[in-house]
Amino acid sequence: MLETSARLLQLLSLLQSPRDWTGSELAERLEVSTRTVRNDVERLRALGYPVHATRGAVGGYRLGSGANLPPLLLDDDEAVAVTVGLRTAAAGTVSGVEDISLRALAKLERVLPTRLRRRVNALQTYAVPVRPDQPAPAVDPNTLILLAQACRDHDRVRCDYRSHGGTVTARTVEPHRLVNWGRRWYLVAYDTERHDWRTFRVDRLDPHPPVGPRFAPRQPPADDIAAYVSQRVSAAAWRYRARVTVHAPAEQVLDRINPAVGVVETVDERTCVLDTGADSIETLAVHLSLLGVDFTVTEPPELVAHLRLLATRYAGATTS
Repeated sequence: MLETSARLLQLLSLLQSPRDWTGSELAERLEVSTRTVRNDVERLRALGYPVHATRGAVGGYRLGSGANLPPLLLDDDEAVAVTVGLRTAAAGTVSGVEDISLRALAKLERVLPTRLRRRVNALQTYAVPVRPDQPAPAVDPNTLILLAQACRDHDRVRCDYRSHGGTVTARTVEPHRLVNWGRRWYLVAYDTERHDWRTFRVDRLDPHPPVGPRFAPRQPPADDIAAYVSQRVSAAAWRYRARVTVHAPAEQVLDRINPAVGVVETVDERTCVLDTGADSIETLAVHLSLLGVDFTVTEPPELVAHLRLLATRYAGATTS
């Protein structure tokens, strides 16, 4: 399939030149048979490109209106997918990508066949993104590329990292994965000086090229890195924490929460412990009520007191 797509791109590129091509000339250039050329021409026509053919001694193939367009081989679903991706990038958090994405969208509209252009235009016109109240921190695309390459090549990275309080520390890390969660980018890496895995916000990280030396990959801190990051990021923002005994199997509780809410530990077949938290006691109480099963809370005392208050309030609300 990849070979066929590459050949179609090459054929379309040849047909853009201001001349007619005979089938044998195209077959020689593409190193295929004339029958394959005819089949490829039909594929281009099916995609909406106007390839005209003339008969006779001086006949051949040529591209109709749109001969000056660059090659683009996208079916309907692919064109819509690319448009959605570019629109998402235009509202994203990678510095400089917004303008580039808008320019790419404009080019995409010009090169698409008419039948695809109408679908893409409808999506661009009637899809409106919701802008967050607080702007997300911008991330340098060069930093993302450097870190992604370091993850791929197992290269150590020396960097400065700025904490939430503004303190800058020098770090040497072994990058494992980049994670995009919400409107922020995170790097999961092994900190060689602290001898443990850490999660770094990429917008606070300033790497120092060149990278290296290479390292032997370690066992990652979790099988699901995305869940690992979401749980750690949420826990870092918690003001209140609680270990709650839940009177239900761990599998049942896991089906009702996402990793950002907490960690579930199995006690036995009918009981588990939920290590959870929130930025307020009220929010923590809501999380527990949504479990839909019985639970027991012994700490923190603020949560115990709030649950007793809610119990009294709910009981009074149902009194006839």
